[in-house]
Amino acid sequence: MIRSSVLVPALATLGLIAACGPSDRADLPFVRDIHSYARPEIARVTHVALDLRADFERRQLSGSATLTLDRARDAAEVVLDTRDLAIEAVTDTAGSALEFVLGTPDSILGRPLRVSLPRDVTVITIRYATSPDAPALQWLDPAQTAGGQQPYLFSQGQAILTRTWVPTQDSPGIRQTYAARLVVPDGLRAVMSAEMLTPDGTAVPGGRAFAFRMPEPIPPYLFALAIGDIAFRATGPRTGVYAEPAVVEQAAAEFADLERMVEATEALYGPYRWGRYDVLVLPPSFPFGGMENPRLTFATPTILAGDRSLVALIAHELAHSWSGNLVTNATWSDFWLNEGFTSYLELRIMEAVYGAERAAMLEVLGRQDLETAIAEFGADSSRTVLHLNLRGHDPDDAATPIAYDKGAALLRTIETSVGRDRFDRWLRDYFARHAFTSITSADFLRDIREHLIAGDQELEDQLQLERWVYGPGLPGNAVVPHSEAFARVDAQVTRFQQGSPARQLSAGRWSTQEWQHFLGALLADSLTREQLADLDRTFGLTRSGNSEVLVAWLRIAIAHRYEPALPALERFLTSQGRRKFLRPLYADLMARAWGQPLARQIYRVARPRYHTVSTRTIDAIVQ
Repeated sequence: MIRSSVLVPALATLGLIAACGPSDRADLPFVRDIHSYARPEIARVTHVALDLRADFERRQLSGSATLTLDRARDAAEVVLDTRDLAIEAVTDTAGSALEFVLGTPDSILGRPLRVSLPRDVTVITIRYATSPDAPALQWLDPAQTAGGQQPYLFSQGQAILTRTWVPTQDSPGIRQTYAARLVVPDGLRAVMSAEMLTPDGTAVPGGRAFAFRMPEPIPPYLFALAIGDIAFRATGPRTGVYAEPAVVEQAAAEFADLERMVEATEALYGPYRWGRYDVLVLPPSFPFGGMENPRLTFATPTILAGDRSLVALIAHELAHSWSGNLVTNATWSDFWLNEGFTSYLELRIMEAVYGAERAAMLEVLGRQDLETAIAEFGADSSRTVLHLNLRGHDPDDAATPIAYDKGAALLRTIETSVGRDRFDRWLRDYFARHAFTSITSADFLRDIREHLIAGDQELEDQLQLERWVYGPGLPGNAVVPHSEAFARVDAQVTRFQQGSPARQLSAGRWSTQEWQHFLGALLADSLTREQLADLDRTFGLTRSGNSEVLVAWLRIAIAHRYEPALPALERFLTSQGRRKFLRPLYADLMARAWGQPLARQIYRVARPRYHTVSTRTIDAIVQ
């Protein structure tokens, strides 16, 4: 393990350690976060400087985190969040040891790290190492990558997993700047959610060192790294794609519209505040479609459809550069402030770049997901409320269509009520007013009432904001989305249900979204084996390379036990780890007596290849 006497000077030389004096404020402003042990009203982390070495044999990051604190003068300690970290020592800037204690572990929150603070100490260094099983980190063997020659590491911090690789105050309401120096084995490249100071690294004993800097304050769940055989292709003056060499050309072609997307969003909601916008395409085990890490969206390869038909996901992650990264939910109870706003912005970006009909189809699909979730939870369930009570729950449980699609439906309803131009002006100013801050639902309501409703009681009554934010279900004033393209698809659904052969359907030029709608409409039908075979033979659904279309088809295959598609199902479940796809497919199998042994058999093989974010969900399904 590298000692702090080496680490701190190295970081100081790069200018990556910030300095701060004790605060004259008796109380520092904060919002209590039930998912963090931090006491920011006493002492708050404002900057994190990492100096870490990646050991792929041990599956471990080790080194130091140097934390800059904003503390009240009478603060006796700073409280940090950790989980499964081996803490070796804590020192001040002079190298003098500081007393510390690790609290009792909690299965969700991890353990508090309490560090005693002598008077005037505002910078501390923690020497530590991560666990080989750290939930935020996935270490991949070469065989699990596209190139098959080099290992790979990536992190996933949302919601409260950053504490498994960085000892800090892991709350979205405690924004921090950060810097890092990463030492990685020769032949590998490191990237992070920050400005890259040394894109090619510098030679050091045992590997290469890469330096990074994030000067804008961000919530810790956005700290992110990846290490592997990574190449880069530019797509514009401030946009580009990182991926393994075997994938990078395909990814660059798929995301050729990145610069157009950034420009379209700026035209709507104000300047992009993060410098570059790049996308990193990760190996298939990445558990999400995308993760909005600033400057460097992490993305699943399952969106590489070859025709740019799934780039709404990129629009979504780009939108987070305004809603989520620039203005953030202060606690996970208000996750909708991140995802609902972003889902609405995604639709606006897609409309600006690809047209109103594409956006309309996406909005209808989102409403279908929302209605399915409300039906599953129950219209009166507390799980259908935007402002959630997550006490005793992992905040990852908030990641449902409620936060995304009910939140977006609220904003669409406001837009329709006040007019698009007026709503866009408010939204643009909202991002400017709250830039680089973390807010609550109450803050949102105060802002919209002051700056948009402005005392108009008739508008207040019309919008029903309290009902939307604090009530269950979908309020009656919700705007109903409509798609003309889907109306035409519905006609083809009816024809097929009434016996028309597949070859007679007008489906030759359908988009991905039209196929999703068509197949979704057939999911609950009683289809004959002949009908399934006809669809498959005519449109090659079992062989589809489009992940969204394939999953929609595989769900139908499971529902009807269509045996010819089951090998494709097994290949799909064992070749990628995106939770959005895993959850319904495993659930569909486990809902059927014949499917349960197959689900267990596949999961035994696939589970070691999934990220812990996915296994936590699927473990509860496959029992």
